[in-house]
Amino acid sequence: MALTIGVDIGGTKIAAGVVDEEGTILETHTVPTPATAEGIVDAICSAVSGAGKGRDIEAVGIGAAGYVDDKRATVLFAPNIQWRHEPLKDKVEQRVGLPVVVENDANAAAWGEYRFGAGQGHSDVICITLGTGLGGGIIIGNKLRRGRFGVAAEFGHIRVVPDGLLCGCGSQGCWEQYASGRALVRYARQRSAATPENAAILLGLGDGTPGGVEGRHVSEAARQGDKVAVDSFRELARWAGAGLADLASLFDPSAFIVGGGVSDEGELVLDPIRKSFRRWLIGGQWRPHAQVLAARLGNKAGLVGAADLARQG
Repeated sequence: MALTIGVDIGGTKIAAGVVDEEGTILETHTVPTPATAEGIVDAICSAVSGAGKGRDIEAVGIGAAGYVDDKRATVLFAPNIQWRHEPLKDKVEQRVGLPVVVENDANAAAWGEYRFGAGQGHSDVICITLGTGLGGGIIIGNKLRRGRFGVAAEFGHIRVVPDGLLCGCGSQGCWEQYASGRALVRYARQRSAATPENAAILLGLGDGTPGGVEGRHVSEAARQGDKVAVDSFRELARWAGAGLADLASLFDPSAFIVGGGVSDEGELVLDPIRKSFRRWLIGGQWRPHAQVLAARLGNKAGLVGAADLARQG
């Protein structure tokens, strides 16, 4: 059975996992994420060596946040790491002695869900990750579509509000400013400041002030029925569903797969996303509707997907 290693680069840790042909993780090895770009390369190699020790490994797949070139070798730009035209494939291959594939982390997660998660049985799926930001991946005709230069599916930076909120990318009005974990917290803080009487549970979970509200507080408060928290999820879902309707006009998939930390709340967020999607889908009363599905693999999707992409070469 062919074994490959997938690597997930997180903000606090780097995880490498040995993955079999069925998408099962057999072994993992984690190391802390260093502060420097070169240190992260060292840490990737250490994690790969630790995970693969004593096993016959065929290849390594690395999921990296940022723009990865069409050769799946160079990180052109990473927003959270000082990688600019970083030859990551060559550096890691020289150190670990195995073939390496570098893939955008959202693409890797999308492929993992398509192959082993919620996308099984579908040939055309669009994945979005509602985490701190908003990422995505495109699978059409059973193939991961990266675009000519390898940087397609940056859905979070589609501009949905002209001259809207300033985004970390430098543009204004990007979709992730309205449908992401950051957006959820902003909605909750604004609403709790305006109507604190409707946010008693939410404020009580923090330090009592709107500024002390965090994402985990919004989730817990919503589960307890806090009005502001529930309304904040609905606002995020309204924007998310409207965006999916636009993507349906572009790609016409059979399914959308929604992953990321925000989606962990299940039907609390998925049901209003589906309602918004139906509301904004052009010609919706006359055309088939794509399914809106919850991701199944959680935070393992990127690691599993990267390993499988490495297997395919």
